[in-house]
Amino acid sequence: MIIALIPSRLNSKRLNKKPLLVIDGLPIIIHTLKRVQLCKKVDKVIVCTDSREIKRVVEDHGGEACLTSVKHRNGTERIAEVSKKFKRAELIIDVQGDEPLVDPNDINHVIKFHKKNKNFDIVLPIKKTSNADDQSLIKVVSSEKNRILYFSRAKIPFNYNQKNLNYFKDLSVISFKPKALTKFSKLKPGKMEKIEGIELLRAIENDLSIGTFEAKSSSFGVNVKQDLLRAINEMPKNKIRKLY
Repeated sequence: MIIALIPSRLNSKRLNKKPLLVIDGLPIIIHTLKRVQLCKKVDKVIVCTDSREIKRVVEDHGGEACLTSVKHRNGTERIAEVSKKFKRAELIIDVQGDEPLVDPNDINHVIKFHKKNKNFDIVLPIKKTSNADDQSLIKVVSSEKNRILYFSRAKIPFNYNQKNLNYFKDLSVISFKPKALTKFSKLKPGKMEKIEGIELLRAIENDLSIGTFEAKSSSFGVNVKQDLLRAINEMPKNKIRKLY
């Protein structure tokens, strides 16, 4: 069984009540929910939130939501709480709740890759970015064998030799082996995680293996007002929007 969990909290630092902001007639969290529900490889989808308001909105749109503790420091800890209900799950898929343009095919590709590469505890796809200077984007460096080596908000790797260089950012769809997610949730925040403000550095600092592959995706998260305006402009023209 493949379980998709969507972490969502109401109190965003940069956009007030971000999950409930309306784009093309639906709240951001509902766009994300509906698109994950379109994934053929996913058996169950649950929004994980500490907000009764978000839970009510999700249920009003026919979705399933679960209230979690208000003490969680990040989305990974939030979904880990809910994942305990599914002890026989093959994979737990984490889809960020602020991804209203997430492509269901990207999620299917992550699942397919992880099933074929079970040596990885976690799988997180990456894609090229032309905006590597943006500190809200998490940049990724990986090995020749598709293992993620480091995450940073800085522009990495540093282009010391002044050559043409591709930079990669993370795609907000993460596949966990259930045991890896449980282990992660029990670990204390690591030194690099605290410095960078990137929760998955905790996995690297504790020797969990994170696999990756390059995704050909045009989706993006809504983090700041500029992202919101872009999503408002693109959503009515998006092909997947016509499916729900």
